[in-house]
Amino acid sequence: MTGAAVASLGELAALGTATCWTVTALAFEAAGRRVGSLAVNLLRLALAAGIYSLFGLANRGLALPTDASAHAWLWLSLSGLVGFTLGDLCLFRALVLVGARLSMLIMALVPPLTALLGWVFLGEALTWLDGLGMLLTLVGVGWVVLERRPPDPRGADPRARWSGLALALGGAAGQAVGLVLSKHGMGEYDAFAASHIRVLAGLGGFVLLFTACGLWGRLRPAFKDRRAMAQLGLGALFGPFLGVSLSLLAVQHTQAGVAATLMALVPVLVIPAAWLLRREPVTLRALAGACIAVAGSAFLFL
Repeated sequence: MTGAAVASLGELAALGTATCWTVTALAFEAAGRRVGSLAVNLLRLALAAGIYSLFGLANRGLALPTDASAHAWLWLSLSGLVGFTLGDLCLFRALVLVGARLSMLIMALVPPLTALLGWVFLGEALTWLDGLGMLLTLVGVGWVVLERRPPDPRGADPRARWSGLALALGGAAGQAVGLVLSKHGMGEYDAFAASHIRVLAGLGGFVLLFTACGLWGRLRPAFKDRRAMAQLGLGALFGPFLGVSLSLLAVQHTQAGVAATLMALVPVLVIPAAWLLRREPVTLRALAGACIAVAGSAFLFL
């Protein structure tokens, strides 16, 4: 493939990632409100690990990525622990506290964070346009976050909103670090198999957390809730399987900052989805802020 074709493949994979993450954010938000974010985190990774094993067996004849090098296992495992265990531990709680639309808007900060980390650790160049893009992204996110909102009809504690925003920011940092670690560890290795390693590491992290904190009893309500399990299955297919694999394919074939920019379209894509599915009210300021944030991200690859 030519250099242009490879770059286009990476950009298409990043756009596919944004679409998948829109679906998975809404599915996991709904499931998390029913059975809790911790149960959602563990079960969706367990489901995803099973999907990867079946796919690997059918596609490469390997149920587990045993052909990966020690270098790939080390860095992709670290990526999985940072991105899935730590980052998604924060993000999935944020989905419950502030919803998919606002959580995904905070995730628009992933591109500037990824670009900065790529510059520091991978030697990827940054220009004055990159700096302008980062500033625009911060302005767009801040404009929406500081919008005065009417009281929550569910009677939720207003302080929970700020806790949710802080957790979403932690999720953004985890994803940015995870992307850079993945790019360093993956090289030319198969993107789906690399994602499998990340999922296994993230799952292992949650198994240790559940065991250390005695949280296994929280899974019982989830198994009894058929609707939540269906939402988990949908989210696992579009998130840890398709979405994450496409994200690694994207960073494999284009710069980490470029890939993260296109993935950051989720805040815009989730607005019509949230309105159509749940009739969630959206102000003009929220829509404009999301567009400004994504436009700022776009400057990172001009």
